[in-house]
Amino acid sequence: MKGIRFHGRGGEGVVIAAELLVDAAFKEGKWVQSFPFFGGERRGAPVTAFVRISERPIRLRGPLYEPHNVVVLSPFLSEGVNVTEGLKKGGLLLVNSPGRRKRLEYEGFRVVKVDATKIAVKLGLVVAGTAVVNTVMLGAFARATKIVAIETLKES
Repeated sequence: MKGIRFHGRGGEGVVIAAELLVDAAFKEGKWVQSFPFFGGERRGAPVTAFVRISERPIRLRGPLYEPHNVVVLSPFLSEGVNVTEGLKKGGLLLVNSPGRRKRLEYEGFRVVKVDATKIAVKLGLVVAGTAVVNTVMLGAFARATKIVAIETLKES
């Protein structure tokens, strides 16, 4: 079973990203779970979504404390939230890191930076002046992990 945790801010599509990933994995015949975690705050507040993907039925129903992969949609969230908390050693940390930001160093993890904001703008994925990075990050995640095929993700 693979555990994936998504981090972002309200309105960035964190919950939708998790649901799209689950839909793609389900289409490939896998067992899946997805659930969000957020407070009553408004748009812009931190949001977390959890995904479990397995070749067998998933019996766990509780929180996901030790994910294999973490995807961070909000470029500056990693400066205020411990996005690596519980991440398994050697796990993937996929971060939306626009422009020439400082080097991200997280010892013991496979860190992949993607300028998802730039890619989203280039592709015209902008709503109300904000780049929609969730689908760009999902494509990068699929490519980096091979947990689901990019083609299946596109169908979802």
